[in-house]
Amino acid sequence: MTTNPLQFTRDSRQWTMSLRGQVPADSPLRPTLQPQPVCVFADGQEHARLRGAVTDSLEQFALRGIRRYTVRCTRQLIDEFAADGRADLISRFAERLPMRVMTWLLGMPEADGPRLVGAALDLMRLSETAVQSDEFIVETLRDLVGRRRHKPGRDLPSMLLSHRSEVTEDEVLQHLRLILVAANETTVNLMADTLRMVLTGRRFRASLSGGHMTLPEALDQVRWDAPPMSVVPGRVAKERVVLGNDEIRQGDLLLLGLAAGDVDPAQRPDRAKPLHGNRAHLAFGGGPHECPGKDIGRAVAEGGIDTLVARMCDLHLAVDEGEPSTRDSWLTRRQERLSVRFSPQMGQGTKTRLPLPAAARISTPAPARLPPHSPRVCAARGGSACRARRADTLCSSGATWSPRLT
Repeated sequence: MTTNPLQFTRDSRQWTMSLRGQVPADSPLRPTLQPQPVCVFADGQEHARLRGAVTDSLEQFALRGIRRYTVRCTRQLIDEFAADGRADLISRFAERLPMRVMTWLLGMPEADGPRLVGAALDLMRLSETAVQSDEFIVETLRDLVGRRRHKPGRDLPSMLLSHRSEVTEDEVLQHLRLILVAANETTVNLMADTLRMVLTGRRFRASLSGGHMTLPEALDQVRWDAPPMSVVPGRVAKERVVLGNDEIRQGDLLLLGLAAGDVDPAQRPDRAKPLHGNRAHLAFGGGPHECPGKDIGRAVAEGGIDTLVARMCDLHLAVDEGEPSTRDSWLTRRQERLSVRFSPQMGQGTKTRLPLPAAARISTPAPARLPPHSPRVCAARGGSACRARRADTLCSSGATWSPRLT
């Protein structure tokens, strides 16, 4: 379906229920499925024009710079709970970091981040206030686009407005909305699921701590086992099609089960077998509508988790505060809580820690304890040696070293 635009289209105006007027104005489905002037709802030349503007604009941002900003934001977030000795890594970290980076890319005030996080979460949950949350996001971005039209900057709205494809202000607005919501949701889920696997999965942790799996490979393994988007809407059948033994009628809307596809026994008979280095998963979709910001998402997730586990050396699950919990929505299975404990820290970078009761610990070796020229495992070189000496030191490839958890 993802690679066959002749039979399946992203244009939801061809959806039978939409054509018959059977989707109410206040339906929580509207923010997600209502036709908008964005590349994900277009095919052919119109898709190429809009997709080209988005891709060219995103490529203007250096991944090295994004990673540096991610590391900076991660340290700030850690400083807010470092002295407490405990934290919920979902609400205090995973749900906040991606939006901070996204607001920076969009040239928005950092203060807008928390309100946008709440609105984006509400929208993806299809709550009763999803339409109002969507309106808040749109109005916030409309104001931003208006300012950038008169005063351009070095940010994504300005790049889209000045692109040779001559995208309209409304097209820029809707693409920013799409990028903001989709990028935040998927990156939050990826980070949350990876942290959960590190803290609870013995085999997963052993592979990572033993050097058999680098952090980028770990993130790809999580994309196989728990894609950030379980279901993606969707494709509309342009003609009658038979899939398996089921008849798909013209105008039917299909939801793509990415999580189910990644564990299809015909393609993956042994789910316990690791898939290190295999990026053939469906987490980013496929075909002409494959996610254009996947490299940015990787940079944010890798930079954030790398910095967190390097700084909080003895993270362990706080079981007494409840098991990790999830919440299902129609598109995702979101990690709702991930309570952890660690040795309290007095300020950024300090090594002063207060004692905690003995517990199973997940730790990374402190950089200062290693020989000054000890090579690290480089995330960008597939595990080869790298001379970057500290967690915040970039090697020539633009990647920090990948921690070995012990």
